[in-house]
Amino acid sequence: MPAVAGIGLRTPHVSRVLSEQPRVPWFEVHSENLFAQGGSLHQAMECIRADYPLSLHGVGLSLGSADAIDTSHLARLVALVQRYQPALVSEHLCWGAVGGRHSNDLLPLPFTEEAVSLLASRIGQVQDALGRELLVENISTYLRFREGDYTEWDFVAQVVRRSGCGLLCDVNNIYVNSVNHGVDPHQYLRALPRDAVREIHLAGFTRKDGLAVPLLIDSHSQPVTEAVWALYAEAVDCFGPVPTLIEWDQDIPELEVLLAEAARAQEVLDACRIHIA
Repeated sequence: MPAVAGIGLRTPHVSRVLSEQPRVPWFEVHSENLFAQGGSLHQAMECIRADYPLSLHGVGLSLGSADAIDTSHLARLVALVQRYQPALVSEHLCWGAVGGRHSNDLLPLPFTEEAVSLLASRIGQVQDALGRELLVENISTYLRFREGDYTEWDFVAQVVRRSGCGLLCDVNNIYVNSVNHGVDPHQYLRALPRDAVREIHLAGFTRKDGLAVPLLIDSHSQPVTEAVWALYAEAVDCFGPVPTLIEWDQDIPELEVLLAEAARAQEVLDACRIHIA
């Protein structure tokens, strides 16, 4: 995947993408939305895949669950990857299912040695099944465990190093966690393994009012804030230009809004290239 800015392709925009073929370098699609065997969405994606690179982004593997990997889920992901041959495949460093029950959110893990070992093993299993590298994404969180052997950034780095996977650095999630938990976002960025960063995500958050302490929600329903744009520029300076995605999953606006956000991200990437040259 070239180091350019793409957007998440969501259902409201599929028909316009098919009819107008906008100038977008690449699209991300949620893996689970394509798990059905047939239907109009697959027909559309076959056409879109012919003209655009794709990234598959999953939310349901539950890599950190105490349960074993859902082999049915993994098999469907493998089939999807074989069908569309995406440039990137990613999942989240979290858990979301146990005992046959599924959460509607991505749930955090304790930053412990046990969790690192579990994740490294599970990621290895997934990479073996896929026959390719998996990217893992740092998540936003709203609570922390008292128990822990690592800082969040060291936890992420340890998982990446031990599993040999790639890293999808979600800059908005880093900023959200810096506010929610009082951690230093600049230290977080600088501690991540630079050579493992394959992709960056940008999104908007919402602020929960009426609480005694600040709380940001990673809602993917707003434009990227100026604070996150500044942190993104720092991330690109730290990691160099890497593929960058604009995420917008709730209150989805017109396609032009996403294209404008992607264009701003592209300006940051281009400025970094000029600086390097």
